[in-house]
Amino acid sequence: MAMLKNYGACLKDSTLQFPRPNCGDINKRRNAKWKSAQAAVIPNFHLPMRSFEVKNRTSVDDIKSLRLITAIKTPYLPDGRFDLEAYDALVNMQIVDGAEGVIVGGTTGEGQLMSWDEHIMLIGHTVNCFGGSIKVIGNTGSNSTWEAIHATEQGFAVGMHAALHINPYYGKTSLEGLVAHFESVLPMGPTIIYNVPSRTGQDIPPGVIHTVAQSANLAGVKECVGNDRIKQYTDNRIVAWSGNDDECHNARWDYGATGVISVTSNLIPGLMRQLLFKGKNPSLNAKIMPLVNWLFEEPNPIGLNTALAQLGVVRPVFRLPYVPLPLAKRVEFVNIVKEIGRENFVGEKDVKVLDDDDFILVGRY
Repeated sequence: MAMLKNYGACLKDSTLQFPRPNCGDINKRRNAKWKSAQAAVIPNFHLPMRSFEVKNRTSVDDIKSLRLITAIKTPYLPDGRFDLEAYDALVNMQIVDGAEGVIVGGTTGEGQLMSWDEHIMLIGHTVNCFGGSIKVIGNTGSNSTWEAIHATEQGFAVGMHAALHINPYYGKTSLEGLVAHFESVLPMGPTIIYNVPSRTGQDIPPGVIHTVAQSANLAGVKECVGNDRIKQYTDNRIVAWSGNDDECHNARWDYGATGVISVTSNLIPGLMRQLLFKGKNPSLNAKIMPLVNWLFEEPNPIGLNTALAQLGVVRPVFRLPYVPLPLAKRVEFVNIVKEIGRENFVGEKDVKVLDDDDFILVGRY
């Protein structure tokens, strides 16, 4: 108590001294010409990668050589949480049937419906369970550069082999902004740039890709504009993957694409591998085309989610706003499976039509 009293006395006795303004200084400031502040230059730094971490990471050349990459589906439990048991089975089917890489949390995997905690967890889980057997490419892109940087740091920290980066969507940006965005994430590790104007509202023109290709970490481009664009890249020794399953056969054998980042391979990975590894095969390409066309009649991943549920390899659970295809389309899928052969599809259960009441739509999860 004595100490507290003494401290109070000190406060009473002390006089707070505030500096008095100098009138001359005030007049100088009033008469001075105003100048705009210069923007602070913030260095583009990211999580440091120590020497032993760099040695254990996948090389860019390893990513460039991948021919069949599956944009893997994310299955759900009835309450909307991840069904990791079904997910592991799906990834294992891809490995057994010859896929070389998986995109985790892409458009097909519904990364747009995940929190970043879920997203990074799923990337880490995939690396932990399957990273020795298949290349894990995490979709860590965003329309916010800050988010893209942060997610990519986390993705590489949990062990992903490469990152997939889309251009900033909705808000869009200038061509200079596109370059600056990609150059902010490229230093972190092997990177695939994803161009899909139908979803982003903005094309990534070849000039942007040629500029950022100066980075040694650019593995290549997932290109959805078409095979003529792919040839522009392959003619200039820039690796390209087709982002369109209906064009991937010709992209691979006639336009120089390394391969495909595929939705359809979720369902028929063995046939897709044959299409991309065994030389030109127009008859096989024609055989699977009814399935490909069916899958994309509604925006992806609506068709895929419906198909995998009908095959019995995932629960018929949809995170909204996705809803299953209507009954007539579900009947059509059963006929497509019979035509191609059930043995060519993932899973072992008989394909079913499923009733409307079989599906669970989850808005909160």
